[in-house]
Amino acid sequence: MRFTTIPLLIAALALPAFISGQTKISGTVKCVRPDQSQKIDIGDRPNHSFAISQGKCTWIKPMIIADIQTKEDIGTNSEETSSTGARVRGYVVGTMSNGDKFTVRTFGHDVYKRGNLQSTQGTWSFTSGTGKLKGIKGGGAFTGQPESDGIIVVDVVGQYTLPKQP
Repeated sequence: MRFTTIPLLIAALALPAFISGQTKISGTVKCVRPDQSQKIDIGDRPNHSFAISQGKCTWIKPMIIADIQTKEDIGTNSEETSSTGARVRGYVVGTMSNGDKFTVRTFGHDVYKRGNLQSTQGTWSFTSGTGKLKGIKGGGAFTGQPESDGIIVVDVVGQYTLPKQP
């Protein structure tokens, strides 16, 4: 019994150090209608299709990562859509105010009513970073609502860790 207690004690003592290494982040990004999009109807039922799109977003309330503000993103998505919603997978390449970049992988769900987007939500995780963001890890969630003319405002929350600098 003593041998199992020691590893549990070590794990319990190490957990706060691991958690404290994570930095919470949040921000709001505004995305315009995609610059490029392609949709192919499947043909098995009305409004069932596959789509791919790419568009630009601008941070209206930037996240601060490693003391640098997020500036703009380019998101590329693939979707399976129906009358009531879409399953969305994608990648976002973000540019920071100093030119460093990060990439996140997204998994989301859009809700439609009468063919119009009502909301979007999902999760994201960092896959890579450059400059000060090299080796970034972490992720979080997002929720969004349409404004007008195809503009979507998305709130992003999460956390990140960076490797210790030598």
